[in-house]
Amino acid sequence: MSTLRLEELNAKYIIAANALSLKPGQAQYIAPVSYSAAVSVVNPDTAWQRVVVDDETDEVVGFIHGSFDPHADRDEFSAALWRIHVDARGQGRGIGRFAVEALADEARTRGFGALYVIYEPGEDGPGPFFEHVGFMTVGETPYGESVGRMSL
Repeated sequence: MSTLRLEELNAKYIIAANALSLKPGQAQYIAPVSYSAAVSVVNPDTAWQRVVVDDETDEVVGFIHGSFDPHADRDEFSAALWRIHVDARGQGRGIGRFAVEALADEARTRGFGALYVIYEPGEDGPGPFFEHVGFMTVGETPYGESVGRMSL
């Protein structure tokens, strides 16, 4: 894989981020990037949104949305990975790990000791990826979603 870099989600990258492809069966587990972009307008102090850009081609190959809220009333909302999307053609090549590690580094810089993720379990779901990059399942929401925790 060529060198990757993170860029803030902005008007230059939003169309490319929305155009990231999915593998069959993944669509039910992910919302459009524009939904995440709207969150940053509502919660600009807590949202952390980046695109992953391939330096060699200057193409957007992934997107990650995290948030940091030291005043959250629940641990899993204090430092959270809300969304990650790696283009179908780039999955399995380290792009997702790169993005999650960048989010974890940001969480450490902000003084958090753990990073959380909440996701829907399922056959084609993101659970195996989250486990592979270091999240451990620590619970379940009242809605049946899995809660993962990564110690920092």
